[in-house]
Amino acid sequence: MEKFPVINMEKLNSDERAATMEKIKDACENWGFFELVNHSIPIELMDTVEKMTKDHYKKCMEQRFNEVVASKALEGVQTEIKDMDWESTFYLKHLPESNLFEIPDLQEEYRKVMKEFALKLEKLAEELLDLLCENLGIQKGYLKKAFYGSRGCPTFGTKDDKVSGLQLLKDGHWIDVPPMRHSIVINLGDQLEVITNGKYKSVEHRVVAQTDGTRMSIASFYNPGSDAVIYPAPALVEKEAEEKKQMYPKFVFEDYMKLYAGLKFDAKEPRFEAMKAMETTVNIGPIATA
Repeated sequence: MEKFPVINMEKLNSDERAATMEKIKDACENWGFFELVNHSIPIELMDTVEKMTKDHYKKCMEQRFNEVVASKALEGVQTEIKDMDWESTFYLKHLPESNLFEIPDLQEEYRKVMKEFALKLEKLAEELLDLLCENLGIQKGYLKKAFYGSRGCPTFGTKDDKVSGLQLLKDGHWIDVPPMRHSIVINLGDQLEVITNGKYKSVEHRVVAQTDGTRMSIASFYNPGSDAVIYPAPALVEKEAEEKKQMYPKFVFEDYMKLYAGLKFDAKEPRFEAMKAMETTVNIGPIATA
């Protein structure tokens, strides 16, 4: 069985850069997921974020989550439980405007730590986008600008290092994403598949409930701005055969997210087809990267 791709970012600054770039390319084209180690986010900061997030959950959210779980379990007595969000979440927004000081019950120190963490993730996201541009042979900065409306990027997440559960579908098989201490899991997502005209892949994934531990995920979404228009990069479309030039729709990201809310447990194809049916009519010019 193929080994899940793990990218050592330190090797980008060594004589192994070319091999590491090739590994990133293979992960984007054939997996849609990969894991970063030795990245630019300090280990001490990640440990602090994890500890403070778990403390906040225990203090402010655990009881309510247990009540919800009990309620859903009762609903499932008569039917098979499938595709259900067994989770307790809260949402911190960093861009275009932060909501850190609007969330109740957050300690002041936790707000400061999460702000620092968000800034580090933003920087790492933009570094990674430029690496993808390099591999695609398009101008540096193109992907970052393509996500702009307000501001945005691919999906980032840190996961619990002891409890597994995240899986992706590859070649008809569900594959575990290995839990690794202080790693960052990258999921490219639908938007990058569209912009790269299918060269990079968005893959179906899921989280399987575990009985031997609590899984905590701090997922960070670097999404396009709500009014960003998403469409295949002309430079990549030009290289394709005629039948591949019209594979993907053009759409406003906010419209896509409204659709996604009702189809998030489905495969990506129905989402793309639905967006084609309501193809956005909008004038688009070249994306400035300077």
